[in-house]
Amino acid sequence: MTNPHTHAPRERSRETARAACDVVEVLEVVWERGRDTALTAVSTPQLRVLRALEREDGVNLRTLGHALGSTPSSTSRLCDRLVGLGLVERSSSTMSRRELELRLTSRGKTYLRELRDKRELELSAALDVMSPARRADLLRGLRGLKQALPGL
Repeated sequence: MTNPHTHAPRERSRETARAACDVVEVLEVVWERGRDTALTAVSTPQLRVLRALEREDGVNLRTLGHALGSTPSSTSRLCDRLVGLGLVERSSSTMSRRELELRLTSRGKTYLRELRDKRELELSAALDVMSPARRADLLRGLRGLKQALPGL
């Protein structure tokens, strides 16, 4: 005979995962809809490049492509566009004259900071509607989720 309580934690985890996915999808729509013309110049894959360079500034194209799970040619095209927008710069590597290093420009750093600030304001408005106890529960849960996610 099967114990009904042995599957309950797994089912609760799936229910929580579905709810988290729903929230992420809603946030993607809200943030996409709320982007102004200055922010729409950067696609989601390009945003991933900016975030990767923020974490590991001065990497070469191969290392960046590996971090993104992308091919060198795709990564190069993404970086070409970001260089054209003035958000990323290429410079000669200090380790090897045959390699180039990629770095965020001050404009790229400002872009990420302003994007985060705008998103925080949008989230704050929604969180203000929640009770303090629910916000505290959410904060605890989000911190636990971040710790459980690999590579972050």
